[in-house]
Amino acid sequence: MKKIIIQGAITILLFFGSWFALSQIDWVKVFKVQKVTDKTEQKLGEFFWKVFKKTEEENKNIHVVNSIDSIVTHICKSNKIDREKIKVHVLNKDEINAFALPNGHLIIYSGLIHNSDNQEELTGVICHEIAHIELNHVMKKLIKEIGLSALISMTTGNGGAEIIKETAKMISSSAFDRNLEKEADIKAVDYLTTAKVNPEPFANFLYKLSDKEHEAVKYLTWISTHPDSKERAEYIVEYSKDKLTDYKPILTIETWEKLKEELKD
Repeated sequence: MKKIIIQGAITILLFFGSWFALSQIDWVKVFKVQKVTDKTEQKLGEFFWKVFKKTEEENKNIHVVNSIDSIVTHICKSNKIDREKIKVHVLNKDEINAFALPNGHLIIYSGLIHNSDNQEELTGVICHEIAHIELNHVMKKLIKEIGLSALISMTTGNGGAEIIKETAKMISSSAFDRNLEKEADIKAVDYLTTAKVNPEPFANFLYKLSDKEHEAVKYLTWISTHPDSKERAEYIVEYSKDKLTDYKPILTIETWEKLKEELKD
């Protein structure tokens, strides 16, 4: 009986203790901060995209655009991701690179497409970057490295064009921390298998680039910004075991080959 009374007292104390702790939180302030962060992310996405749009050439080839859109749309639809949220831009640049900007902007360099041996390799990288977007890694990284107040200053006209350019450059050429990269890799495998795309080529892509066996070694930007590539490939392979094996290509062979051909021009 005594034990029951003590347990009941502890339960009551925990309940009121939790209630008191939660009552001390200024929820209005918390939600305002989230609102400010969302608004800041939207503006940052626009500013950073303008930087790349001014300095890089966007690929407007209808076959290239439609093919990449088909891949992204299939991944989003299969995984119940809001397709309108992902804003895809293919830029004509030899670097093997893809990266996410705030507010769902996804930059894909033509070098990545051209140097992917198959569409599954490319889709794996795209899924990795979509994972960064969906898991809000881009803003987490910016807030950690630059600070929310500095980011807000950029969007209010106090940051300066040069700072915005340097920050945009940082996003495209530096890695997320180890934990965020692994989280994005695992989520990418989930996206791939749910969309019935074989995740093994994604691991092979990491092995291939990390071993520097590719013909475009000097352009391996994506691999250079993602450390421990062999380790990543290994845990991707391990995580992919016993997953769905009824895989289907998103693009037809003809569409994929034409996509590669169009990028040679």
